[in-house]
Order: sequence, then structure tokens, then C-alpha cells
Amino acid sequence: MTASRIPTAAEELRGAGLRVTAARVALLETVRAGDHLGVEAIAGGVRERVGHVSLQAVYEGLHALTAAGLVRRIEPAGSPARYEGRVGDNHHHVVCRSCGFVADVDCGAGEAPCLTASDDHGFTLDEAEVIYWGLCPGCSTARSARAL
Repeated sequence: MTASRIPTAAEELRGAGLRVTAARVALLETVRAGDHLGVEAIAGGVRERVGHVSLQAVYEGLHALTAAGLVRRIEPAGSPARYEGRVGDNHHHVVCRSCGFVADVDCGAGEAPCLTASDDHGFTLDEAEVIYWGLCPGCSTARSARAL
């Protein structure tokens, strides 16, 4: 029995019906290597891999990758959009109110979409998005130290 091989970024792009370019491969790899990255950080990672790329090209590439389901866009209230490579599992997020740190949180219980709406208004639900807000350990400790 052979272990299943993880597809390359180029193979994933082709499989999603997207044209394979060096910039798109770098974009997908940067998002997957990062942790809830903003557009500027992603652009920097792409530039490290392939050289110059415009911010507009990064935005367009992120839009294409998101539409194809290869990356996920999250936009916590009051924060710029962030992108992640963890897709297809309907996980949630925890966000620090002070520093903006974002971390993944698996569904609390049950099957996706994790929550049952009290009134679905006739919708066929396939996803629920939950954002937990609070203070990360670093900000919580700093706040406690300032209070002393």
C-alpha cells in the first residue's frame, strides 16, 4: 500500500481550473505557509519567491484562489481581510481584541455546519462562521501586569 501523495500547488491550481503561473503558485504557497496573513504580508511572501508582483495582482490572485476554494478569506469585524490555506473543514476563529492575533478553533460539537440555526428561513445551510473574541495570553498577561 502506498501513501497518498500531496498534490503540488501547480496541480491544485490546474485541478481548480486556474491557469498556472509562477505568481499564483507563490501566492498559494505563501498563504499555506502563513497563519491568517493580511494582503501586505502575502505580497511580501510572493515577492520573496518570484520577485516583483503588483499589489493589484496579489488581490486578483487571492480573489481567484478564494473563488476556487483553494484559500479562505476571513474578515473579523474592524480588521482587514486575512487569508488562510485551511479550507473545507468549516472551522472557526478566535481573535484577540487587543493585538488582533487570530487562531483556528475546531468546531465545538457535531457535524458541519456546527450550528443549527433557530430559523434557517428556508436556506439549505452548508457553513457557519463563528468568531470568538477575547484577549490572547500575551495581551491578557500584559493587561494584568499593568493593573498591578
